[in-house]
Amino acid sequence: MTNEEILREIAALPPEGRNLLENFLGFMRQRYARQNTPAPCTPLPDENFIGMWKDRDEMMDSSTWVSNLRTSEWGQ
Repeated sequence: MTNEEILREIAALPPEGRNLLENFLGFMRQRYARQNTPAPCTPLPDENFIGMWKDRDEMMDSSTWVSNLRTSEWGQ
């Protein structure tokens, strides 16, 4: 349906029908406004996972750790 067709259909409704439609549209706006509101964003440095491996000795040289892991898991 085009916008013009929708407007014609609305105009053809009796006042009670237009009132019901207005109420329904208000309901839909509220429902979808809540779903489309993004959650507050936590700054990356404040995320709990940042720094979780900072005290692990094997993480001091992460490239070597990854290379050793690949070798042990996949023989590469």
